[in-house]
Amino acid sequence: MNISEIRVLIGDDSILARKQMKDILEEVGVKNIEEAANGQEVVEKFRSFKPDIVFLDIVMPVKDGTVAISDICAEFPDAEIIVISSVGTQSYLKQAILNGAKDFVQKPISSSKIEEILLSRFERS
Repeated sequence: MNISEIRVLIGDDSILARKQMKDILEEVGVKNIEEAANGQEVVEKFRSFKPDIVFLDIVMPVKDGTVAISDICAEFPDAEIIVISSVGTQSYLKQAILNGAKDFVQKPISSSKIEEILLSRFERS
C-alpha cells in the first residue's frame, strides 16, 4: 500500500495537536485523514471510517485513550494504534500497550518519525 492510500485517524483533544499531526501526515503524502476530539469519537469514527492506522493521545475527555484502545481492539483486534502523548508515565504506557496499542511516540512529534512509522507498516515495493 502506498502512503497516499493510507486511511489515518487522529485522536487528540487539542485542536492544535490535531492540526500539527494532520500537517505532518499531509507533508509525508497521506491524503485520507479523519479527526476525533475525544476517546468516544475515536471509537465511533474507527467503526465508520475504518482507518489503516490511528494516532491517539492518551489523556482526553469523555473516554481516555487507554479505554478507547481497549474498546477498539475488542472489536478490531488487528487495529494499528500508535499512542502519541506527552504523558510519559510508565503506568499509562503499560496500560495502552496491554490494551492493544502497537507503539508509542513522545510529543513533540517529528515528520521523520511519523513517516518512518508509516513506511515500516504500509509501504510495499
